[in-house]
Amino acid sequence: MNYRQTHQNSINNPEQFWREQASKLAWFRQPKTILSNNPEQPSGYEWFAGGELNICYLALDYHVEQGRGEQIALYYDSPITGNKYSYTYSELLHEVARFAGVLQQQGVAKGDRVVIYMPMIPEATIAMLAVARLGAIHSVVFGGFAAHELAVRIDDAQPKLVVSASHGIEPHRLIPYKPLLDLAITKAKHKPLGTVIYQRNNVPDAKKVVCSMQEGFDIDWQRAMESATPANPVTVASNDPLYILYTSGTTGKPKGVVRDTGGYATALHYSMKAIYNLETGDVMFSASDVGWVVGHSYIIYGPLLAGCSTILYEGKPVFTPDAGAFWRICEEYKVNAIFAAPTAFRAIRKEDPEADFLRKYDISSVENIFMAGERLDPATFAWTQEKTGKPVIDHWWQTESGWPICASPAGIEKLSVKAGSSSLPVPGYNVMVLDDSGDPIAANEQGNIAIQLPLPPGCLTTIWGDSERFQTSYLQQFPGYYASGDGGYIDSDGYVFIMGRTDDVINVAGHRLSTGEMEEVVASHPAVAECCVVGASDSLKGQQPIGLIIMKNGLDITPEQLEKELVALVREEIGALACFKKAVTVKQLPKTRSGKILRNLVRKIADGHDYVVPSTIDDPESINEIKHALGN
Repeated sequence: MNYRQTHQNSINNPEQFWREQASKLAWFRQPKTILSNNPEQPSGYEWFAGGELNICYLALDYHVEQGRGEQIALYYDSPITGNKYSYTYSELLHEVARFAGVLQQQGVAKGDRVVIYMPMIPEATIAMLAVARLGAIHSVVFGGFAAHELAVRIDDAQPKLVVSASHGIEPHRLIPYKPLLDLAITKAKHKPLGTVIYQRNNVPDAKKVVCSMQEGFDIDWQRAMESATPANPVTVASNDPLYILYTSGTTGKPKGVVRDTGGYATALHYSMKAIYNLETGDVMFSASDVGWVVGHSYIIYGPLLAGCSTILYEGKPVFTPDAGAFWRICEEYKVNAIFAAPTAFRAIRKEDPEADFLRKYDISSVENIFMAGERLDPATFAWTQEKTGKPVIDHWWQTESGWPICASPAGIEKLSVKAGSSSLPVPGYNVMVLDDSGDPIAANEQGNIAIQLPLPPGCLTTIWGDSERFQTSYLQQFPGYYASGDGGYIDSDGYVFIMGRTDDVINVAGHRLSTGEMEEVVASHPAVAECCVVGASDSLKGQQPIGLIIMKNGLDITPEQLEKELVALVREEIGALACFKKAVTVKQLPKTRSGKILRNLVRKIADGHDYVVPSTIDDPESINEIKHALGN
């Protein structure tokens, strides 16, 4: 079937559609029912009731049993430390089974939580899979989070153990994980029974990190592994939680997104072929972190479920050592699909606008370049496609969804893409645009992006320990729908355009305008490397847009002249009603470590409101520059 037929079938016959996908997994016990009403579930429904499985078995043991034990499962590449090595499926299984034995010896059992606070090293992957092997629940906290943020997550998840490392490494500094963890445990009300610490002794300056170990509480990873007895996979029910992953909430308290096991395994396995067009033996490079949802889904579980080789990259898109880093990875490991946030490609474009580094490498193995995590502006889309000669696929999803909601499904049908659009709803998702009253609106009209219930397998099932918050955050606004919190429109061809969070729609003198649309216009100027447009409060018009601009290097144009040209450009492309009159040049934009621009923070600074600098910020100094630039 082509895309349209496949998608229609998934919406009209969801049980038949997902029964076929689930049958491709090696369940210990096949599900009794595919989709069932279940009032005990916060969502009111359940996927694959009665099914039993173990996702670590599916990701490792199964492939070894099928004779693929000598295939590479995981490549580790760390330009920051100079270390590179790989694990076959047999080797990775051996390490995971032994570490599961370490955890088992410490009392970790089915349903227990284990917090993992680690850098981008293979041991983070091993720990995740080992926890899943025991039927326990992992909660990965982004490595280097401040002690307070780690303590908040420890209190919420209440782990039996915390797994960590002596330290993490950034291009110009060491991050002392163990002291941060010690402080977090001191701050936390909940006290784990102990920790397991991996000592990073094989990296530069390792001796500079003082890693004190408390006898009887802190366990040395390497020593424990020497005497570990390998653990077998534990059978879990399909709807048993696999992990908790915290995402930002509007209240300031993180929301612990809960992912089930059977639905997630089924959805990821399906997506690897349908969306990414990858099969057993192919190589996937997802330039993310295991602390984020992309790392969970497409560094670890997705590629391994599909029998692919995956790359764990401890580096940056630029400066480790240069703007050719991604292209070097693609050549060296014969990458078939690369996936990164648009901000990574914007950084490459800024440092190497003519793609001189790209010409040094052979990326002929790459079939598609995927981007997600934030809106892909047309300028970055066009540059990447032109310079690489590869199809560029923007796709949209969230921590909550766990896998893509919209995409051009490369493994179903080769479809045309539209700049600025994340393409079409993925099979399983019935995406709608609703007005503020919850009624569907016409094509090309902006509104609230929502998904008709039930959500497909793989999406969140609740918020950890707070099913009421799950209801109020996602299901209450539009009964019968999941409210994504994003705004946008669907055009007459069915293509979805995500224009940003719904609070990024500003009201200028009664006109509802998208700052995403203005960013699109601003970013099209040849002197603009990156930009951010927010709505600032205005006593006369309600709100007025302000642009923050990063200029490209080496161009003969002043900030004052650029501002004049951008004001004229927005007026020409959108109209005078946009009232775009201010474009301030800055050296950097405040971003999270995953590359998202902190627009809400910029908006508060512009309005002179109180704000809290989030723990996820990559460069706190950028705040002072923004304050100075905006006169606040």
